[in-house]
This record gives sequence, C-alpha cells and structure tokens, in this order.
Amino acid sequence: MPPYRVHSVWILACVLGLSMLSGCNAFRVFFPSSHHDEAAPELPTGLERPAILVFSKTNGFRHHEAIDAGLPVFEETARKRGWGYFATENGAVHNTEQLARFDVVIWFQSSGNVLDDFQREALRDWIESGGSFFGIHGTGGDPEYDWEWQPETLVGARFIGHPMNPQFQEATLEIEDGAHPIMRHLGENWTRTDEWYSFDASPRASGARILATVDESTYSPRIKMFFMDRDLAMGDDHPVIWTHCVGRGRSLYSALGHLADAYAEPMHRTFLEESIAWLIEVRSEACDRSQ
Repeated sequence: MPPYRVHSVWILACVLGLSMLSGCNAFRVFFPSSHHDEAAPELPTGLERPAILVFSKTNGFRHHEAIDAGLPVFEETARKRGWGYFATENGAVHNTEQLARFDVVIWFQSSGNVLDDFQREALRDWIESGGSFFGIHGTGGDPEYDWEWQPETLVGARFIGHPMNPQFQEATLEIEDGAHPIMRHLGENWTRTDEWYSFDASPRASGARILATVDESTYSPRIKMFFMDRDLAMGDDHPVIWTHCVGRGRSLYSALGHLADAYAEPMHRTFLEESIAWLIEVRSEACDRSQ
C-alpha cells in the first residue's frame, strides 16, 4: 500500500477510535462544525413573562445524554413556576427583537462556535443592558474559542481540562456563600458525582462572587489517558459555581451537570430552579458585585 494511503488509513482509524469513546463526540472536538443559523425561529405568540430561553446548540462536543435529560426538567420547572418557556438549538434566536421577550437566557451545554457576529453582538448588548445569563457545564468547557468574549467575560474563566481515568468521580463541594438565595438549601457541603472541570485561574481574581468550590482532596484532578498524565489541580481555590456582573447584567455559571443522572438529583434540580428564580428576581436591578 502506498505510504500516503497508510497515513490516511492511520488518521482515519485514530479519528474513528476517538469517536467511539463518546458516541462520535470526539470527532466534533477535533472537527467542530461552523454552521450558523440565519432564519430566526418562531416564538410562541402567548409567551408569558417572566420568560426563559434555553439554548442547547452544539457545534462542538455534544452532551447529548445531559441535554435529553435536562430539557424536560427546565420545561417542568417553568410550568410549575408559571414562567414562559422556549427551548431551541437555533442560534438566530439571538437577535434584538426576540431576546427582548426573555428575562433569562440559559446556555445549556452549548459548545463550539454557535453564533455569527450579529448574533454575538445582540446577546452581548442584551446582557450588558441588564439581561440575566445562566451557563451550564459544557457552555464553559470548550478547549478553545472563536469568540474570546465568551470565556474571558461571559463565563469568566477558561477551561483547561477535566479528569480522565476515572472521568467521573465523587467529590465534595464546599458551599462558600451559603447565604446566597440559590445556595441556602445546600448546607455547608454537597457530595456528588460529576466530571470536574478545571480552569486556568479562579474567576475570584476578576471580581466574581464565588458560590461553591470543589475540594480537590476528595477526588483526583488528573488526566491519565494513553500517553498523557497531567495534573489539573487548582489548589485551595477551585470554584465550580460563581456569578459576576457583565455591564448592567448578570452571568451565573455552574460547571456541574455532565451526567444525565444529575437532572434526577433532587438537590441539583432545586439548585437549577433557585438559580433561574434568582436571575429573574434581580433582572430589573442593575448588577451589583455584592449581589
């Protein structure tokens, strides 16, 4: 067989092997989509206020099990609370007219380059003018970004990896801000199993209000896979839930929620519900770093 064909077969085998590790998701990590939606979706005519938008488009790694398990939870919560609700994977919903109909925008496991320049500008303007944004797990877990404003400002920290071998581990969260409305039901500690993200630096340094950290002594923050052995430890300050101001608006980020089982956990479901309720409640107030 000619050398170039051997090389091509080897590359294909590697890609297919990696893809098999996570239901073809590894392929999207190395070869992300660049598709952008152009036509906006049609919103319900009778969308009640307050209203939440759940956006779960993935042009990179897709947490398909979490998305499938979590969307019904958000819909059920909205129905219980009397909130308007709309879920979509159409990035063109990020336009000035349609965003104005929502009080909270939730990026639920969204990954990759999902918005064009006009959609990015619309979302940024909406948040900086007082909108409430909630990013969940994969939304802050891309290995690299086309839109630097997303990790640097919107999320507030840059993902550097998560443990492998084992990938999912039981660990203990330390509730740093138990008086905060979305944390007061959790007690001082919360032990659960997840995929624990590490970041290049704590967002505390840039003024974020840290709500919970993960105790690295309760799990192994290392990647051990093939020929890789890398320490992802952040030390004593390893935030996993935080909030910060973005202009007059707010961003809340939670690194929790990779596994589908997370959306059956009573405490995690309560955390999600209280998070949205708080973001709705403070929507009309200019963001204050103390909040």
